[in-house]
Amino acid sequence: MIVRRAARAIVLDPRDRILLVLFRSPETGEEWWATPGGGLEPDEPPEVGLRRELAEETGLEDGEFGRVVWERRHSFRWAGETIDQSETYVVIRVPEFEPKPQFTPEELLREGVHDVRWWTLDELAASDANFAPTRIVGFLRQLLEQGPPSAPIDVGV
Repeated sequence: MIVRRAARAIVLDPRDRILLVLFRSPETGEEWWATPGGGLEPDEPPEVGLRRELAEETGLEDGEFGRVVWERRHSFRWAGETIDQSETYVVIRVPEFEPKPQFTPEELLREGVHDVRWWTLDELAASDANFAPTRIVGFLRQLLEQGPPSAPIDVGV
C-alpha cells in the first residue's frame, strides 16, 4: 500500500462554475469527475504541488489561493497499487479561462485524465456522472451560499 498526501483545488470562476477533471481508471475503465490536483512529492509543500498539478492538468498558473476548506481520506486501486490518500482542498478564485493543459494528450492519458471542463452547480445536480467526492453538489452549494467554513470539513468518499 502506498500512503500519500494530495492537494486538490476547488477552482471557481466569476460565475461560480467549478473546474473538474474526468479521470478513468486504467484497470477498470471506471470514470469519475474530480477537482484538479493530485499527489504531492515527499516534503513538497501543498501549494507548490497544487500549482504544479494545476498547470499540468488545466494550464492554470495564476489564481487567488484561499485556505483549506475540505478534507478527505480514501483508499483506491490505481495502476496495480492500493493508494491510501489524504487530501486537502483549497478554494482558488480565477478569471474565466479556457483550460489548456501543459501536458500533452498522451501525458494526460498516462495520468488517467480524459477531459477538463467547467460545471455549473445546476449541471452537477442534474448529472448522473460519478463525482469525487461523491457528495460534491451539497458541499459546493454550502460553500457558495455560506462561504468558507471556519475549519476544514471532512467531505468523505
